Amino acid sequence: PSLQAINVSALLQKGLQRVQLLKPKIRVPPLPGDLKTMEIRVPDVTIPHQETTYWCYMTELPDGFEKHHIVMYEPVVTGGNEALVHHMEVFQCSPHFPAFPHYSGPCHSKMKPQRLDFCRHVLAAWAMGAQAFYYPEDAGLAFGGPGSSKYLRLEVHYHNPLQFEGRHDSSGIRLHYTASLRQNDAGIMELGLVYTPVMAIPPGESHFSLTGYCLDKCTQLALPPAGIHIFASQLHTHLAGRSVVTTLSREGKDWEIVNQDRHYSPHFQGDVLRTTCVYNTEDRNETTVGGFGIMEEMCVNYVHYYPQTELELCKSAIDPGYLHRYFQLLDRFNDEDICTCPGASVPRQFSSISWNLFSREVLRALYGSAPISMHCNKSSARRFPVGRALWENSGQTWLEGSAVPLAWGLIWPLMEEPGWTLLTGLVWALNCPCSAHKL
Repeated sequence: PSLQAINVSALLQKGLQRVQLLKPKIRVPPLPGDLKTMEIRVPDVTIPHQETTYWCYMTELPDGFEKHHIVMYEPVVTGGNEALVHHMEVFQCSPHFPAFPHYSGPCHSKMKPQRLDFCRHVLAAWAMGAQAFYYPEDAGLAFGGPGSSKYLRLEVHYHNPLQFEGRHDSSGIRLHYTASLRQNDAGIMELGLVYTPVMAIPPGESHFSLTGYCLDKCTQLALPPAGIHIFASQLHTHLAGRSVVTTLSREGKDWEIVNQDRHYSPHFQGDVLRTTCVYNTEDRNETTVGGFGIMEEMCVNYVHYYPQTELELCKSAIDPGYLHRYFQLLDRFNDEDICTCPGASVPRQFSSISWNLFSREVLRALYGSAPISMHCNKSSARRFPVGRALWENSGQTWLEGSAVPLAWGLIWPLMEEPGWTLLTGLVWALNCPCSAHKL
């Protein structure tokens, strides 16, 4: 096999290749005259012969490195490995620790020092197909100087479906930075869905949407009263992603679309904030769960903004307890042998479902109306000081014409009671237009 044999768009019809014929015309701002560069690259890594690998490499800034602004960054991909390097990120570590151990190895290895989990502040993010990223002339991403850790973590996602052996790689990201500080310190905020298998897509779906929320409970606490200015964003899913949109809602109404791509391909990446991803799994026979693997899914929007705040991540997922009730409901209604014991993993429970209209529509209703768990995190990997219960049981108001909430309102008692008196109404609700409803 050869690298040319890899079909990066996965299972598309023979002879069909996605291309992006047009890119938006964005003016490239001038770069300062005192520009310097720094390359952060993995040190001649032998790519593991497995489909998905996340490789972590620790490095550090020079002693006495003063505060600078990153004004541009770009990928550095080892020649011949363009089809294997899926995405890369550079993280700065938390200043709360005086030192971090050096490490170069798989990010999910038991040998990885746990302290590396406190390297979460994003300095740069790139995904397959993206070009160089430029900051506007009035902002730059700060790194170095007092109160800033000198330790950095590079994370590279390798996608090696043909499981090549002995392939070497030294890919990474090149930072362009200046000592001439700009007017604003920029920040990067991660929106969308938490990486968890509780958010899943049934097989054979042409249009299945999942939504991640950044609620006002988080933005009011973490963002300045005057708000923030968003100047760019980067969307990201894996292979099943088809559409991504982030919408700002204010006082229960959609106010503004932050970013959208309704003809999205995962290979060209580039108040309340609601990020919705639409997936197509018509070519799959198994459930696609959320996670890090290339055949698992993500829904992410990296928002670039200023002024910088401590808010690094604002994402959500449904409460796992309600997904467990969903499995129990299917087990009773469909007379299926779904392992609902506490020790069974969520992917295992999903894999035992016989997908039909009932199981699909109930899952849609679950994702549309069940309580969510919010992650409102600082770059130190610590959550903002608000009790977890505040993020739970947050009923959502639905727009007129949505059938999902009423359907879930009828399903909910079935999960609580042994009787089935509402079953007839349930089947009706899943197939009718309904008026506005709030749980």
